[in-house]
Amino acid sequence: MSPNRLSGVLQTLREGAGMTQRDLAAKAKVTPGYVAQIEMGMKKNPSLDVLKRLARALGVPVARLLE
Repeated sequence: MSPNRLSGVLQTLREGAGMTQRDLAAKAKVTPGYVAQIEMGMKKNPSLDVLKRLARALGVPVARLLE
């Protein structure tokens, strides 16, 4: 998956859930900077563990992040 695609999906889901980057980071137990890096396409390969935590925080299956 391209980082740009993940960034767009993550941002869309986060905004749709009415969350800030800081809110999502707190729920997923990552730093707000890490969320920002993913959304800017700078973090190219987040681990499966991080993807699972982000998906759980957003209430979606991991596969939704990878669409």
